[in-house]
Parts: sequence; structure tokens; C-alpha cells
Amino acid sequence: MANSVVILGRIASAVALGLVVSGCPRAPEEPAPPAQPIEAGDETPPAGSQLPATPTTALNRADMIAAAGEAAAAYAAGAVPEGNDALVGRAFSVVMPVGCSGPAAGLPAEAADGLARVAWNTDRTVIRFSLTPGDWTASALMTGANGDWEEVEGIWLPRPWMTEDGCPAVRADPLQNATQTPTAQSLGLAIVHAEEGSRLDRRNGRAYAHAVRGEGEAPAQWPQAGLRVRLEGRIVGFPDSRAFRCRAGGPDMRPICVAAVQLDRLALESAGGEALSEWRGG
Repeated sequence: MANSVVILGRIASAVALGLVVSGCPRAPEEPAPPAQPIEAGDETPPAGSQLPATPTTALNRADMIAAAGEAAAAYAAGAVPEGNDALVGRAFSVVMPVGCSGPAAGLPAEAADGLARVAWNTDRTVIRFSLTPGDWTASALMTGANGDWEEVEGIWLPRPWMTEDGCPAVRADPLQNATQTPTAQSLGLAIVHAEEGSRLDRRNGRAYAHAVRGEGEAPAQWPQAGLRVRLEGRIVGFPDSRAFRCRAGGPDMRPICVAAVQLDRLALESAGGEALSEWRGG
């Protein structure tokens, strides 16, 4: 009997102790720290991987005209730009219309002047496109600036006051009897060839040429929207790290500015961008 009393007493003490413990207040749990938002660019790429580079848009006609204008202004003011030119190394894709007044009666005897032309053949059945780069190797613009260039071939970009790719809307006044003299060329691409470079990239007086023919025996028809020339390549710049070099015969003459480039592709296109002929590698 005594042992039973002792056992019951121990059970009662354990129950009482449990009640006391359960009644004690617990320390509040600390809340979890709020999640931090992950911003773009915070992720660390795995070792050895590289984020894709942002593609750079090729310079177009408007870009080249704007850059040439800045170079001409700096030259006229006698300013010497500091640092490397950001245009050096940039790709370009420049469009220029050709034959805006329709095909001419024929090509001039001396056409190696870097101007694009379209003209009829002798019996006016075929329209011929021709562009022969000029030899600018010994020109004043290249003198003292050609580094290790063995040869420089030049192509002009006519109407540098027009940033659009198409033909001008202005037409010649038929009431004017006097023949108007076109404005002298003032913007060009100097295609440079290093002494150790490939000889296959050089035109050496050969024209880029294409014949536009009619259907069957019919004579060629000049496209109502005209044709255009596309020039693609990369600006390599001059030895002074400038993309353009300018010269003028006097303070009241517009500077002539040319960019030193590598020409990768020249194409004759329709107004809609269809390639009729193309040449790669200069």
C-alpha cells in the first residue's frame, strides 16, 4: 500500500511539472529576413562564359554625312581633335542612288573618276551601269597620310547635302538655257590597300559593270524608281586615328573630306533592295 502511494505521488508531481512548463511564455521567433529582389545584370555568369555583346548598327548614309560635316567644321576651324576617333572600326552600309535623271546618251571616254553612272549603249537597247574607282594614291588628301598603304582607290558619294537614300525631288528648270555646272564632289570613300594586302581586292582601273537588258528582243526599260548602289565595309581610319581627312583650296571653299575604309561589298540594287549584281572583297 505504501508503495502505491509513493508511485501515485510521483505521477502527480510529473503532471504538475508539465503543467508549469507548458504555462511558461515562449520567446517569440524572429521573422525571416525579406527576400531581396534580383535586378537584371546581378547574376554572375558561370566561369568561362561570356555575355553576348550588344550588336552595333552599321553607319548609314546620314551617319557618314554627319560625321564628314563635323570633320569639315573642325578642319576649317583649325581644331585638332583629341583621342581616338570612335568611328574607326565601325561598319558602314551606305546607299546612293544612280541615274536619277535616267540613262545618259553614253559613258564618257575617261570614266575612272569614282562616280557611278548609267548610260545607253550605241543602239539604245541596253542600259549599262559603270563605276570605276579613281586612283587617289598620289592625291593631296593622301600625301603624308597613307602610312603603309600601297594603293588608294576612291569612290564619291554624290549630293552630301541629302541624307535620304533616294533621288532628289528637285528637277532642272527647262526654261534655263545655260547649262548648269554640278557642285564639285566633297565626300568620298578612300579604299586603302596595304602593301602586304591581297591584290585580288583591287580594281586596278577596272569598272564595276552591269548590263540591264529587256525581255527577249525588247529594249531595256529604265526602272521608274531608279537603281541604287550599296557600299559596305569598315572604317579603318588614317594613321592619326581619325576616320576622315579633309582639305580645302582656300577659306571660302567647302572642304573635301574622305574616310579611309576597307570595302567588303559593292552591290547594284533595285529601289526595293533586290541585288542585281554584287562584288565582294573590294
